[in-house]
Amino acid sequence: MRKNSRFSPARRAVVSAALLGALAAPFSQALAADSYPDRPVRIIVGFPPGGATDVITRLVSQKLSDKLGQAFIVENRPGAGSNIASEYVARSKADGYTLLVLTIQNATNMSIYKNLRYNTEKDFIPVAQFMASPSVLVTSPGIPAKDLQSLISLAGANPHKYSYASTGVGGSPHLAGEMLKARTGIDLLHVPYKGTAPALIDVTAGVVSASFMTTLGVLQQMQSGQVRPIAVAYSSRLPELPDVPTMAEAGVPDFEVVSWNGLAAPAGTPQAVIDKLSDAVEEILESPEMQERVKELGGQAVLRSQKDFTAYVHSETAKWGVVAKAAKIELE
Repeated sequence: MRKNSRFSPARRAVVSAALLGALAAPFSQALAADSYPDRPVRIIVGFPPGGATDVITRLVSQKLSDKLGQAFIVENRPGAGSNIASEYVARSKADGYTLLVLTIQNATNMSIYKNLRYNTEKDFIPVAQFMASPSVLVTSPGIPAKDLQSLISLAGANPHKYSYASTGVGGSPHLAGEMLKARTGIDLLHVPYKGTAPALIDVTAGVVSASFMTTLGVLQQMQSGQVRPIAVAYSSRLPELPDVPTMAEAGVPDFEVVSWNGLAAPAGTPQAVIDKLSDAVEEILESPEMQERVKELGGQAVLRSQKDFTAYVHSETAKWGVVAKAAKIELE
């Protein structure tokens, strides 16, 4: 008598289909990468047009259009510290045709917003970083502190007298100021503004004592003395400000505050598409023309591959989470 087969014909059909699907997946992904992009791609920016993030994204998007043969269209969806744009992309189809400009705000938002409706580390695949801009601690020319130790001494001797400006509650300038207070024990009053421009005006005028600002957009004011740069929150000095020491050189080690951005795709986007985008961004950033253009904007063309960018986003999220928790910064 013939023994029964281990699997019924229906079961064998299901298993065969699953095996064929598994074998076909890499092939279909390769085909997807070969044909990608076959229609326009949208890059969503969570900030208004004209800002540093928007400008650098438009430079990269034009180069991507030239390189990959389809239009890469920048679409601005500002609001809520990039949360509106981020949530939109997190819920978009994971096919490589809707991308996000991931920024330091996505790392800080994870610890600040109580009801965040996306997860930076779970809902996105970082594709490649393309820009960084270290922060510089600047003071108003009207206060007597001309270096970091003088500022620490002044603020330490006069609690509540000196202040620092930020571009809004929960942004990296706010967190940088709180980290400075925690590391040095000084008591600076936080004064939030709606953006860099009004904060810069009041620091220049002496209404506020100090602020952490990037060279993007305010390098000229730093170089002309409208605001006094006293320390660079970075691992090395900046070529644009060669006489300004790092925070470590000025006596506060392990203090880095860098605004950064790069491309990200919704989780689940085919790896072959991610690789194609990452390779394209790498070639674009290796161009001397692009590096010079980013430098003119006050930033640095910094390439991190998908693996390195993913690790960096994770480290930034963890780092600022500690600062936000210690300072009890929380938004709805």
